[in-house]
Amino acid sequence: MAPDRFSGFVAIDWSGAHGIAHPGIRLASCQIGNAAPTIVAPPGRAWSREGVAEWLLARADEPLLIGFDFSFSAPFVTRGAHLPGDPPTADARALWAYVDENSDDPDLGARSFVEARRGRHFYLSAADGAKADFLHWRTCEIAADGGRKPSTVYDAIGASQVAKASFAGMRLLRRLDGRIAIWPFDPVPPSGALVVEIYTSVAARDAGRPRGRSKMRNAQALDDALAALGSQVHDPLDRYDDHSTDAILTAAWLRTMVMRDDLWHPTRLSCEVAQTEGWTFGVS
Repeated sequence: MAPDRFSGFVAIDWSGAHGIAHPGIRLASCQIGNAAPTIVAPPGRAWSREGVAEWLLARADEPLLIGFDFSFSAPFVTRGAHLPGDPPTADARALWAYVDENSDDPDLGARSFVEARRGRHFYLSAADGAKADFLHWRTCEIAADGGRKPSTVYDAIGASQVAKASFAGMRLLRRLDGRIAIWPFDPVPPSGALVVEIYTSVAARDAGRPRGRSKMRNAQALDDALAALGSQVHDPLDRYDDHSTDAILTAAWLRTMVMRDDLWHPTRLSCEVAQTEGWTFGVS
C-alpha cells in the first residue's frame, strides 16, 4: 500500500549555484488537511545547502515526506556505468561518494566536479563537441511513448540545465544517507522522514498548468493551481518568483499524491533501476 503515515510535506526548490548562500533555494511545507503550504524562512538572508541538510537532520524522526527538485543519480542501465571511463560506481550510493570525494567546492557544491569532466561527460559549450553526444537519460526520464525529459544531468549549459544542482544534490544525499531514508534506494520506513525526488513540472501539470507554461508568477495563478489540488489559497508573498511558487505548489502536490499506490510502484522501477538510477516520484 502507499504510505499513509506522513503528516507533513516539504518541497525544496534546489540550487547548484556557487557560493554559500543561495536565493534560489526555497522550502515550503504543509500539514495534512487543506491549508496552503507556507515558505520556511532561512536561518539567515538565504539558505545554504549545508543549512538545508542541518534543517532536515534535525527533523529526521518526524513523519515528513520531503521532495527535492534535482536528479538523485545519473543514467546507468543503458550504458552500464554512470560515468563511463571514470572509476566504476556500482550503484547510486557509490556515485554519491565519488562525487563528494572529488568536489572541493564550498557548501556541498559540485561545480568543480562537473567542470573537471567537461567534454568527457558534461556539455558546457560548443567547444565540448556535439551536444547530442552527451544526451543520455535515466529510465524514469524516458516516457512510455519514447519521449524524453528535456534536459539530462550531463547537459550543463542553459537555463534548463540540471547538472550542477543534481551533482551538488548527490553530495547532500550522501550527508543524509543512513540518517534519513531516501526512496527508492531505501524502502519506505515505518517511521521518520523520507526523501524523494520530485520534478516540479509534473506537479504543475497535475495542477492544470499547461505544458510549457508551468511557472506561476502571480497570486491568482498560484491559487488556481492550488485549488486544483484541493488546497486553500496561500498567504500573500512578497515576490512571486519561480522558486517560491514551485515549492509551494509541489508541497501541496505531495500531500495530494502520497496515497497514489501507482506512484510508489511504477511499472518500470526494477531493483536495478532503483539502486543505480533512482526514480522521480510522480512518474508512473
